[in-house]
Amino acid sequence: MNAVTTTPNDILLKVDHLSMKFGGLMAINDFSFEAKRGDITALIGPNGAGKTTVFNCITGFYKPTMGMITLNQKSGKEYLLERLPDFRITREAKVARTFQNIRLFSGLTVLENLLVAQHNKLMRASGYTILGLLGIGRYSTEAKNAIELARFWLEKADLIDRADDPAGDLSYGAQRRLEIARAMCTGPELLCLDEPAAGLNPRESLVLNEFLRSIRKDTGTSLLLIEHDMSVVMEISDHVIVLEYGQKISDGTPDEVKNDPRVIAAYLGVEDEEVEEVIAEVEHLQEGEN
Repeated sequence: MNAVTTTPNDILLKVDHLSMKFGGLMAINDFSFEAKRGDITALIGPNGAGKTTVFNCITGFYKPTMGMITLNQKSGKEYLLERLPDFRITREAKVARTFQNIRLFSGLTVLENLLVAQHNKLMRASGYTILGLLGIGRYSTEAKNAIELARFWLEKADLIDRADDPAGDLSYGAQRRLEIARAMCTGPELLCLDEPAAGLNPRESLVLNEFLRSIRKDTGTSLLLIEHDMSVVMEISDHVIVLEYGQKISDGTPDEVKNDPRVIAAYLGVEDEEVEEVIAEVEHLQEGEN
């Protein structure tokens, strides 16, 4: 395999020796990886491997026990995420996320859910005074821009015809896309998606795949996703990292990872002493194919 030279500016996110301990439990142990700018990077592994804990450290919900998390913006600004509170990671470092459980405002309309994501920008335009709410100053212009941006993302998510419907009336798959569209209204450089395909049927998963590809293609936003649906991971990812018991066991392209004997052993759930046996069997099969 030919080596690929990566310049520092190509790296959007760099995680160095990340560890997270809860009491006596080491949930993440000396975990390192890099995510390239413009890539779709998937973080996979069996249940309990520590994937969501990694997300929570990146987005500021947890402060890691050890390690560094560096985000390099296109502008050249560098942020040490482990030192920032979560609201600054969103506002300044431009990292957005979704969660395993959908967190929409079900009583608000589809359009209003996307305007909520732009609340801080609108409040700044208002000068935090009643004058802004009366349309004096920049608020009126910013409000129009916010609606235009919301409608843009509703078009991209194929939800524009449901703009005035309550978000709670959407199908499960449509709610997933709405949640991603809401995150994109914050203008992120890195979008973290926690199991975006969970609960989707095959048709909805295909629609989601196309939506995620279009986000990367049209905006250049980098995506980092946790996903159990391997059809989604293998279809859209440029780079896959595999965690088991809080440690990295594989890191490479989708093809490299899916053929990695240690990944196969992890998903088969074999005991540690059986891993070498599984590796030998897989390598024997691969030699037979060649």
